[in-house]
Amino acid sequence: MLAADGVANTRIAELTDATVTTVLSWRSRYEDRGIAGLSDAPRPGRPRELDHRAIVTETLKPPPKKLGVTHWSTRLLADRLGTSNTTIARAWRAYGIKPWKAESFRFSTDPELVGKVTDICGLYLAPPENAIVLCVDEKSQIQALDRTVPILPMQEGRIERRSHDYYRHGTSTLFAALDIATGQVTAALKPRHRHQEFLAFLKQIERTYRNVLDEAGEPIELHLVMDNYAAHKHKNVRAWLAENPRFIVHFTPTHASWMNLVEVWFGIVERQAIRRGVFRSVKDLNTKIRTFIDGWNDRSHPFVWTKTAEEILKKANRPTTSNPRH
Repeated sequence: MLAADGVANTRIAELTDATVTTVLSWRSRYEDRGIAGLSDAPRPGRPRELDHRAIVTETLKPPPKKLGVTHWSTRLLADRLGTSNTTIARAWRAYGIKPWKAESFRFSTDPELVGKVTDICGLYLAPPENAIVLCVDEKSQIQALDRTVPILPMQEGRIERRSHDYYRHGTSTLFAALDIATGQVTAALKPRHRHQEFLAFLKQIERTYRNVLDEAGEPIELHLVMDNYAAHKHKNVRAWLAENPRFIVHFTPTHASWMNLVEVWFGIVERQAIRRGVFRSVKDLNTKIRTFIDGWNDRSHPFVWTKTAEEILKKANRPTTSNPRH
């Protein structure tokens, strides 16, 4: 078709990511035999003894118990079918079969799943006016790890290198409240994560936003998104929240703490400040985390939620299956 439009052979080769020789060959076949000349010609070598679909069918069956394995490998299946492991690998690639991979999942059993998902997505996508949405949670068991030898810094042609072993100097817990509209974080570092520490953190949030008022001079509402951790629902916490009606709590569905946007921020902290850090004490760990938080608040940005409740619920519903054990 490109040739019919007068495009040169070299240009056709560029557009089709082929060589000029290939272009000339296919044009010649079309000139000699028309459309029939474009059909794939018989390939050299002996024909396949085992169809790819047969390989895939066998792959989807569990391995025999006598092998003692949980999934097929190319060599195990090749031995069973009397072919080569490269043939098995080609069939798996052609059909996108990856027996060595597995993913985990968990369906929420929360009877209020639909209501909670709709509520939280509504907060993220259309926050209430004259209100602040705060995503609240704690990152517990942050270890203060010190390497046994000094880290070898990055050099030209070499990545950073560190010893495999380390010293443990204790743990800390990071409490955080993320304002999704600005990305600003209110945080506290405490040795434990009981309801007493969580209640103290709620009081810190109240002090932080005490002077944030609406146009009428009244304190604006604070909508807190939290998961179902026991400390968040302790009777003392519930009593304090009842005395402070300015705080409106929205719980994520069970097994859906990923809906809390502060988890995204915890991932940023982990990657940028903790995972590759060297901490000689819990005090040193806390100091460096506070330094990161101060720097983060100087360069913070809004956190944008994109999924609608309908999109989430479509995947959250348990799918039907032919397996009777489900």
